[in-house]
Amino acid sequence: MDYRGKRLVHTPEGVRDIYGKEYANKQNIQRLFGDKLHSFGYQDIQTPTFEFFDVFSLEIGTTPSKELYKFFDKEGNTLVLRPDFTPSIARCAAKYFMDETIPLRFSYAGNNFINTGNLQGKLKETTQMGAELIGDASPEADAEIIAMLVEALLNAGLKDFQVSVGQIDYFKGLCAQAELDKETELELREFISIRNDFGAQKLLESKRLSEESITALLSVNGLFGSYDILDKALEYAGNPRSISAVERLKRVYELLKIYGVEKYISFDLAMVSKYHYYTGVIFSAYTYQAGSAIAKGGRYDNLLEKFGKPSPATGFVVIIDDLVTALTRQKLCPELENKNILLVYEGDIANAIKEAKTYRDKGYRATLMKLEKDRHSYEKFAGENNFSRVIFI
Repeated sequence: MDYRGKRLVHTPEGVRDIYGKEYANKQNIQRLFGDKLHSFGYQDIQTPTFEFFDVFSLEIGTTPSKELYKFFDKEGNTLVLRPDFTPSIARCAAKYFMDETIPLRFSYAGNNFINTGNLQGKLKETTQMGAELIGDASPEADAEIIAMLVEALLNAGLKDFQVSVGQIDYFKGLCAQAELDKETELELREFISIRNDFGAQKLLESKRLSEESITALLSVNGLFGSYDILDKALEYAGNPRSISAVERLKRVYELLKIYGVEKYISFDLAMVSKYHYYTGVIFSAYTYQAGSAIAKGGRYDNLLEKFGKPSPATGFVVIIDDLVTALTRQKLCPELENKNILLVYEGDIANAIKEAKTYRDKGYRATLMKLEKDRHSYEKFAGENNFSRVIFI
């Protein structure tokens, strides 16, 4: 094989092949996670892998243009591979459910694509799964989505994790109170998101703000932890928008206690997202040995209006690859029911086919092979390729 031939058997940077037991584990975890979404009444929806560029434009508030995989169709339209499910679901809901006034519940699964050079061990193509609740602006909807995420993670096998809950309106209220312009707000948002107190302070001091405004804006980085921080947050919330945001979180927490998931909940009022379409309660799920959040979500009440259907909405996405990695490292992958068997026959093919059919009718996945090597070779092959056993017939 020449050099070019050797190169072609490898994958590009940021993608990988998955097979055998690893892939079986991934499918099983995805099934278990999805089962819980379905138990809440969420129905599957499928949107295209690529969409018009405008569905993910800067105005929508999603992934930066430089991180999109862009290409052209034969009519000259700019298309992109899907970087984020939520705008696709919003577009779909606006198209097919324009006049529906009863809340819609969707679940989905598929692959997303981010064209970034800053991988830090992450993939450019990931499998994601999630849910969207469209048409319900209530705290009850926020609580349902968060509780469902907790229950789905538990159902997939995860045990030790936290869902950190924030409220983007708290931060936006403080910014409006301080009369920050949009550019300064976005710059401050970057500093807050990386917990850079020094950078945030220097920025605010350069804007000649009052000491009270600077103190309130800088306080958000210290507002994380248990339910008690919500009362502390009210001390800095000198405006109706921020106060309402905290009261909303308190109501959501009371509902989460009814669901019985409060031990998995913490709060973080410095939480901001790179997706600018979020408008209210936002959250991220963390577990150890995962590196970053394995799930993210929140309320996006203005997004559907961009597609012509004014409607409140909330939802979340879990990165299945990261969930699988965490479960594997924590040795918590759910036990697989392996019904793959290798039937190796030496004599009559007719008898072997009948034997294989008998096993298949019982629910086994029977692979039929003729004995052409020593028995150890087939046992070794079975062990390396996710067969539960070898039967010589």
